[in-house]
Amino acid sequence: MKVIVVMPAYNVESTLEKTFRDIPPGSVDEVILTDDESKDRTVEIAKSLGITVLQHEKNLGYGGNQKTCYDEALRRGADIIVMLHPDYQYDPRVIPFAVGFIQTGICDVVLGSRIRTRKETLENGMPIYKYISNRFLTTVENVVLGQNVGDFHTGFRVYHRKVLETVAYHKNSNDFVFDTEFLAQVVYHGFRIGDIPIPTRYFAEASSINFRRSLEYGLLTLSVMGKFLLQKAGLCRFPIFEKKPT
Repeated sequence: MKVIVVMPAYNVESTLEKTFRDIPPGSVDEVILTDDESKDRTVEIAKSLGITVLQHEKNLGYGGNQKTCYDEALRRGADIIVMLHPDYQYDPRVIPFAVGFIQTGICDVVLGSRIRTRKETLENGMPIYKYISNRFLTTVENVVLGQNVGDFHTGFRVYHRKVLETVAYHKNSNDFVFDTEFLAQVVYHGFRIGDIPIPTRYFAEASSINFRRSLEYGLLTLSVMGKFLLQKAGLCRFPIFEKKPT
């Protein structure tokens, strides 16, 4: 099965090489970086590392960047797609283990959970308000979606090709809530989600949204859960839950 890593990137010159170097040799067939109009040397560094680079002519946002990543991975014949933030917040060394759950047919989606224990998560730098909001939102999402996932808001995700061929991700937001919409779609269409522990890394260079944006993201996440419930109850229909056109 062809494994492709996709990296939605924006101003990651200080962390890109470390992230790339930690991908276990032989574990993936190709690495694709989609640059969302970075203002630093991200593209130059990626090309020097031999990474396949796609560049946006204008900034499309986090969700818009992922759309380009997934389109290209499918076009290049990926069977398994690993979405990895290139800010070194997520440990690439777990890629072979996460991919294995999909290769063996146990899961269709595997998430990297940063919340192994409260002590470890906080000691490794996750701000307390982010920890509290993560726990609250993840609990709500587990209840609404009928799952038992440790971290719904991770930047390490592995998908089987059939997931990307089914989910209408182009109908999703171009902003950060894209990730929440995607997982709600995954559950709606009956795909199996699993997770594995992944070390928490928070440091100055790691990308992170501020408190105001976090609050906005949290409210949008709750809105997606409301849409999911209304759709399942047959009271409303939302475009994001349609199947991707063939």
